[in-house]
Amino acid sequence: MGLTAGPEPEPLVAATTGAEETRALARAIAPLCAPGDILLLAGDLGAGKTTFAQGFGGGLGITEPITSPTFTLVRQYPVGIAAPGDGEHRPAIHTLLHADVYRLDNLQEIADLGLGELVEDGAVALVEWGDVAEPVLGDGSLTVHLAATGDDDDRRLITITTSGGSWQGRRPALRAAVEQWLVAR
Repeated sequence: MGLTAGPEPEPLVAATTGAEETRALARAIAPLCAPGDILLLAGDLGAGKTTFAQGFGGGLGITEPITSPTFTLVRQYPVGIAAPGDGEHRPAIHTLLHADVYRLDNLQEIADLGLGELVEDGAVALVEWGDVAEPVLGDGSLTVHLAATGDDDDRRLITITTSGGSWQGRRPALRAAVEQWLVAR
């Protein structure tokens, strides 16, 4: 009798009331990451993808300003001392790759960026417009969808979806990290 994978767990749905809270939620997720992780950031223009990236970078100890890589496609940031890994199970992250695939025309151009290979060398990647990159980079990734709530320009609804891979084992820690922002479902 073979083992079959169970259904994907329900997404975690969180709400933040402003940019600083969105950054705080991202800072809470950052220490859970391991080299090789790819986070796909999705949402409309102005939804807070770069704001999330700023908080995430802060959670990894990055002190330089994190800006949108729209025209450069990929920015690299050396990671500070806040992301040492846990030694035995999770090695240290050395680099944050911040990509923006908005201006790319097809999946081959996304594949040509080589993010999958780059993260294997001690990096973690955040990919803005990640829903477009999901067919190429989505296996085992963490998807973070940001949306304005409509009733307030500063409020965001953030849906976090794990897709197989190592995030399944880290899901309890992920839930605990974002617990204060979770919306009752």
